[in-house]
Amino acid sequence: MGSCLSLSSSSESSPSSESPSSRRLRKPAPEPGAAAGGTPIRRRRNSVDSAGRGGGGGGGPHGIPGRIAANGASGVASLFTQQGKKGTNQDAMIVWENFGSRTDTVFCGVFDGHGPYGHLVARRVRDLLPLKLSANLGSDDSIEETPFGCLDEEISVTLESEKKEKQPDIFATLKKSFLKAFKVMDKELKLHGNIDCLYSGTTAVTVVKQDQDLVIGNLGDSRALLGTRDQNNRLIAVQLTVDLKPNLPREAERIRRCRGRVFALRDEPEVARVWLPNCNSPGLAMARAFGDFCLKEFGIISVPEVSYRRITERDEFIVLATDGFFPLTFCRYGMY
Repeated sequence: MGSCLSLSSSSESSPSSESPSSRRLRKPAPEPGAAAGGTPIRRRRNSVDSAGRGGGGGGGPHGIPGRIAANGASGVASLFTQQGKKGTNQDAMIVWENFGSRTDTVFCGVFDGHGPYGHLVARRVRDLLPLKLSANLGSDDSIEETPFGCLDEEISVTLESEKKEKQPDIFATLKKSFLKAFKVMDKELKLHGNIDCLYSGTTAVTVVKQDQDLVIGNLGDSRALLGTRDQNNRLIAVQLTVDLKPNLPREAERIRRCRGRVFALRDEPEVARVWLPNCNSPGLAMARAFGDFCLKEFGIISVPEVSYRRITERDEFIVLATDGFFPLTFCRYGMY
């Protein structure tokens, strides 16, 4: 699953046009709205419903004008996915134009589910997280203090680091909105038992583009990558997010401090996994995720890593995708 956000002001491609880099080569969707694909976002704005068709109306999140959550295209976005060879496709995706009732704002998100009910978790987060973020967009409210494993400590560290960094006001405001929306989303998954999230969860890589400002919220090991031009006008790739794997020193330290264990299996020594203190289960291959409540008291958190970038005239597009997309596609097209 992949999603490409075009940043070029001169981009006026046909709504049905599709970049080679926007195709998901490994993990696509069996039914509308069940997986995520390529998502280019350009300047021209057309209203598109959840099935990728022009127009709008209807109730619920799937009937919101300007929202695409399945294979489809508009003047600013195109999404594509196809079923792979591995079981149920657990990916989900969304592009939402005029986000927060602002004509200059677009939300884009990609979600990679895992576990027995990962596909259901990914779809639920796809449907509800943008609504929660939109409700808090621009809000300067403090984050509700509720004990939730190791999560509150990480939020405090994240907000404290913000004070030390000199960033534009829009980033400080949107960062708090991201942190609050992600926390509320995970809490809702825990409290509403219609989906069993004990051993199931999802990643989330999300972007809010407001005029020339980009704010990225990342949870897990899906990625955001920028296609930009270097000094020789050559198209190059710049990774905007860090894969939040358990073997990253900061992530591993937090997990072990919360009594979780981090180690790789003998038959896959390159994949660090998170395990319960007294049981070799479940072996989660990421350090942050929605759901996975069996590990939430042992170091797995739902706090996103939030970052900022100002768009320049050299920047052309952003690709959001799950972990299997980039090695296959970008190596193939020479962007790594």
